[in-house]
Order: sequence, then structure tokens, then C-alpha cells
Amino acid sequence: MGKLIYWVHTSVDGHIDGPNGEFDWTEMGPELSAYGDEVHARVGTFLYGRLVWEMMSGYWPTADQTSDHPHDLTFASIWRSTPKVVFSTTLKEAGWNTRIVSGNLGEEVAELKRQSDQDLLLNGGSQLASAIGELGLIDEYHIMVHPVVLGGGRPLFPPQKERLDLRLTDSRTFDARTVLLRYERSVS
Repeated sequence: MGKLIYWVHTSVDGHIDGPNGEFDWTEMGPELSAYGDEVHARVGTFLYGRLVWEMMSGYWPTADQTSDHPHDLTFASIWRSTPKVVFSTTLKEAGWNTRIVSGNLGEEVAELKRQSDQDLLLNGGSQLASAIGELGLIDEYHIMVHPVVLGGGRPLFPPQKERLDLRLTDSRTFDARTVLLRYERSVS
């Protein structure tokens, strides 16, 4: 059974995008990229909500043809070849080795974890992560804190019904700028 990892970039003031939806403030330096490669080596499926899917599918299919950034050159082929699941009730079709799921979120995620012999990676998107987290189905939180104050945007954690207790399992600084806070869900 695979673990579900939530990987997300956030600003120091706790936003996953800027006031106008901008996501131009993250920087994948060599150390953070290497850490991403370590995580991706454990992962057999990427999970997305519709908004993050649209952002990812608008860039990664051809990123290695339009960018010379080392992270982009490495990750583009990983992204294309890795199976993907998009949770959406509005998206009707998706390419790039992607399946759309619109059924019961808890049942669908639990089944994906049960069927997987590798970990699953939920990328960004606070609403889907919050919903899955409230169901107790996220095993690890990998929060990348970037040195920027955005002053607004979507919050890293939207209001939830219940408190979520986490246990810090790792913290590191990458490229003298980005801090990883890695947590596991506390089980009482």
C-alpha cells in the first residue's frame, strides 16, 4: 500500500499563490530539485485538483523543449510518463496519461492507496489537500517555504472542521533559501 504525500510550495505568510493567482515566486535550485528527484523516485502516481492540473498540463508536456532550466529538463519526462489522476467534477477530458475521477473522494483516494505499490504525490492545491487531509488520508506533508511575503492569495490551509495534529519529521534548507518542513500525520 502506498503512502500519500502532499507536496506544496508556500510563501512565508502562508499562501500557495499570489493575490492575482501568480505562481512566479518559487525557485527550484539544485538542492531542492535533487530532493524533488528523491521524492519522485518513490512515487508511482501524481494526484491533482483541476486548477493545479490545468497549470501543470499547460507547462510540463513541452517544458524540456521550451526551457533550459535543469529541473525542467529532468522533470518534464518524469511528468509525461507518470500516471496522473485529476479529481474534478467539471473536467471532461485530459491527456498525458491521466484519468479523471469524480466519485466519492474518500473512497477513491483510499482505493488508490490500497492498489499502489508505490507512493502517490498530491501536488499543490489547498482545497483538495484540505479535503483529503480531513479524511485522514494524507500520510506526509512536504511543505516548501519560499522567502517571499505575498500579502494575499489562496491560503496554504483553508479553514477546516477539525484540528489536524502533525509531527515534524524533517526540516532542511535548500539552496540557502527554501526551507522544507516535512510532517507526518499524528495518529492518536
